Amino acid sequence: MKSILVINGPNINRLGKREPEIYGHETLADLESRLVEHGKGLGYEILCRQSNHEGQIIDWIHESQDNEYVGIVLNPGAFTHYSYAIRDAVASISLPVIEVHISNVHAREAFRHTSVIAPVTRGQVVGLGFIGYELAIQAIIKGGK
Repeated sequence: MKSILVINGPNINRLGKREPEIYGHETLADLESRLVEHGKGLGYEILCRQSNHEGQIIDWIHESQDNEYVGIVLNPGAFTHYSYAIRDAVASISLPVIEVHISNVHAREAFRHTSVIAPVTRGQVVGLGFIGYELAIQAIIKGGK
């Protein structure tokens, strides 16, 4: 079975507790089980990872190509705005990467408006909640450019 890797960055483990007025009341476990089921319905295995550590996220990105994933859905959290290391890791692989954000980062604080990672991704989905992850999975499967 073909596999897609979902990587969530810092503070995503706090879903359901962290700013529910922005992120809602569902948890990371809710998101992951939803994505696994969504993938099954499409004939894909979805593997979910979360870390608050930049280096761990970079390692998973590097390993993704060696593990023959067909693509990555990446929510880099706050690393979005300044992690050139994660940006370079994404640029170093040939897999499609879709950047996802649960909230509409462009309607929030000014520092959230810039992604240093977006220029090296296939695309970006923002502000659609958990559905954004599902759309990113579908974009990877369909190979949209």
